[in-house]
Amino acid sequence: MAEHMFFATRTLPRTCLDPGLPVLLLRTDRNFFHHGTLAAIRSLGRAGVPVHAIMEGRANPASRSRYLYRGHPWAPPAEQPAGLLSHLRAIGERIGRETLLVPMDDAGAIFIAEHADALRPRFVFPHQDPDVPRGVADKSLLRDACEKHDITCPPSRTPESAADVDEAAEALGLPVIAKWARPWRLGRGMRSTTLVRTLGELHRLFAATRDRDPDGDAGPLILQRRIPPVGGDWFFQGYFDRNLDCLFGGVGRKHLAHPPQAGHTVAGEWVDAGELQRLAIQIVRLLGCRGLVDLDFRLDADTGRYHLLDFNPRIGAQFRLFTDRNGLDLARALHLDQSGRRVPDARPALGRTLLVENHYLQQAAGRPLLRAGTLRPLREADEFAWYAGDDLPPFLAMGRRSVIRAVERFRTR
Repeated sequence: MAEHMFFATRTLPRTCLDPGLPVLLLRTDRNFFHHGTLAAIRSLGRAGVPVHAIMEGRANPASRSRYLYRGHPWAPPAEQPAGLLSHLRAIGERIGRETLLVPMDDAGAIFIAEHADALRPRFVFPHQDPDVPRGVADKSLLRDACEKHDITCPPSRTPESAADVDEAAEALGLPVIAKWARPWRLGRGMRSTTLVRTLGELHRLFAATRDRDPDGDAGPLILQRRIPPVGGDWFFQGYFDRNLDCLFGGVGRKHLAHPPQAGHTVAGEWVDAGELQRLAIQIVRLLGCRGLVDLDFRLDADTGRYHLLDFNPRIGAQFRLFTDRNGLDLARALHLDQSGRRVPDARPALGRTLLVENHYLQQAAGRPLLRAGTLRPLREADEFAWYAGDDLPPFLAMGRRSVIRAVERFRTR
């Protein structure tokens, strides 16, 4: 613990985190490679905060982190609220003191907002209007909100038949983006967002999704016009207090995504984009979302307008990109505010870069690596999702599990 407190003092000279407020990371989606969980464990653990996490067990590489205070058994799904509430209360009693509850995915954020009264005696978390997280995370509801508030987003259609698919393809043009309205309700093996290039592929996807999601738990399939990628993909992450003031935030540029053009950040950079930051803050205030947020945008190079693609009412997996010159990041800003301490003014580290190693190498496979300079980011990134000199076991465990998964896929094929 003394080592952790020294690190906190060195990186946050104005305000140290309160070790008396432990943290519980709530994740409802089984994902052994969720690097955001590891990032939160390291960020808060290095600052001397006891970090608890609901995990799948030792098979999850993040469970090997020296900064994880304690892992807890996997929880019932959010669709079983009584079971999840009971599980969280039991963990809260085990921790034995008031605990900051941090959702790591959309389902967790929605659950906390909609069951705040039942959770609050044991847990603390940002004040939130109960219907807001669902209203921004559900892509169908978000589209309605964008229309209501005149927020620029790509035109979209929601087909209900094969004929509707043909009409949507003609109206939106190909390739088109296909996404589920409620991706947190998808079954295993189903991709939340897909870049569809041909009409035949679009019909196959529509038919397959009807077969694989017969109850409609994941909501309708939304077809969205693809904004040409030449303008680039961008994202904003921030922390908003109960007055909807942005206490900490930054804009990143997505240089590489997984899957390409339709996924999360693999290589990103903290950039100076005041116009987009002001737009993102305006959108968050219009939609009334408090706490941690993660918004995705694409710039239309022809019009010069940013299109809102997604709004996640929780911390983004790549939040450590936005680590300022004093070591302040979004997880620490959340903890400071919720423990009643002042969040210091940020000192942006513009140009800072982050790389997710496993997904980067997965995309680089098959390329002429050295000739194309593909390995260069592996040497030059400021922050890695998995590698850390002071916490190697998660990185090594991720490598082993990646090899096992690759072998299993090869055998299946």
